Amino acid sequence: MSETDKVFAGSIPENYDRYLVPLIFESFAQDLAQRIAALSPNTVLETAAGSGVVTRALTARLSPDASYVVTDLNQPMLDYAATRQAANNRITWRKADALALPFEDAAFDLVCCQFGVMFFPNRQSGYLEARRVLKPGGHFLFNVWDRIEENVFANDVTNALAELFPSDPPRFLARTPHGYYDTALIRRELEQAGFSSVVIETRADQSRASSPRDPAVAYCQGTPLRSEIEARAADRLEAATDYAASRIANKHGSGEVAAKIQAHVIVATA
Repeated sequence: MSETDKVFAGSIPENYDRYLVPLIFESFAQDLAQRIAALSPNTVLETAAGSGVVTRALTARLSPDASYVVTDLNQPMLDYAATRQAANNRITWRKADALALPFEDAAFDLVCCQFGVMFFPNRQSGYLEARRVLKPGGHFLFNVWDRIEENVFANDVTNALAELFPSDPPRFLARTPHGYYDTALIRRELEQAGFSSVVIETRADQSRASSPRDPAVAYCQGTPLRSEIEARAADRLEAATDYAASRIANKHGSGEVAAKIQAHVIVATA
């Protein structure tokens, strides 16, 4: 994974939240929040919280006496998430590395992470840390995207950019967000980190947008894919976005568009 794959700064957090969250993250955040609430945890840690879509979905579902620590490695994303969340004394915002958590052993009933473990430079370290801070019998809930071919708009954008930059196609989406989909590998790595029970469910949904440009902007300007485009042609970000939008329109139509998204939801017990 490239170092730029982890950089969510500048206008990326706002575009991420404005375009990408409703496009692909919102329904999975609601699903994750419902699963978490059903376990009735009193102490919750969220890692790689991004722009706070799970935070917003989960806060209202937690019991009034629950405590909720929300973390992310990227301070700009964490700052943006805090602006989108109503004030709540149950929430503590803290910059933290999921691979070196600044918390005591057995501090939480539950650790959750929405589409974040793919960005861990060392997933085993991240899993070991989640296991360390969980109380015995606690749960680690997270999700990861399935292969890019099962996530149509992401695949459409990747293919469009490969046409624009044939000698050096930007591969961020396939390499990182959609690069960790092997359920046998996920199960094995979690068991190696000491989790006693691992349940994996594959869940499909529909991604919907009001126009083909919305998914093009979401991926080209709301993720580190932007950095890959600008590294190849600093003045062609808008042109690349427009081209991706045109390819989506050719395939799905010029009005409201919809396409499949698919992810794995994992529940691991400490």
